[in-house]
Amino acid sequence: MSDADTTTSETPLSQPGMKWYVLRVASNKEEQVRETLTRKVKIEALEGRVGRILVPTIKEKRMKAGVLKVVERKLYPGYVFVEMACEEDGSVAENVWFMVKETTGVGDFIGADGKPTSMPDHDVKQMLEACEKSEEQPGLSGLSIRKGDQVKIMDGAFESYEGEVDSVDERRGMVSVIVSIFGRSTPVEVGYWQIERID
Repeated sequence: MSDADTTTSETPLSQPGMKWYVLRVASNKEEQVRETLTRKVKIEALEGRVGRILVPTIKEKRMKAGVLKVVERKLYPGYVFVEMACEEDGSVAENVWFMVKETTGVGDFIGADGKPTSMPDHDVKQMLEACEKSEEQPGLSGLSIRKGDQVKIMDGAFESYEGEVDSVDERRGMVSVIVSIFGRSTPVEVGYWQIERID
């Protein structure tokens, strides 16, 4: 018995007639493959067959040599996600297949017997949500740290101190924490990457 398609009023996960497929690619070539395929789809007028081509990433703030840098980390290294329409028998249309296979760094679609396996809806939803989040600016919003939260300082001069969040500066990525030093409540400013919430 096949699962009945659940229809909701939400934005559809894929364009009509298309499903999402996973393409194996050479490590560190994900973005290059995505750009090349996107360009080829336009040149060869295959928009009716191929929709979005995505490489989900997440922006993270990291300290490097005392400087706060924003880096993009791939959520699924070695994979590119392709939204496309397959033939009725489940195989990839010949012109699309040649376009994909002739792209440097491309392996194969996940599937068997030359027929790629489409992604389950819940996996597609997760992947698309990750892509939406990667568009946001990195800050503290994703960490859900709020004034009044109990936190532990994991790094720096006040390592292992516990305290309460007094204020959050999302723009600078800094958090003011009230800790007890020699029995006195003292505010200390630390980077959000230096603290951990205590539930």
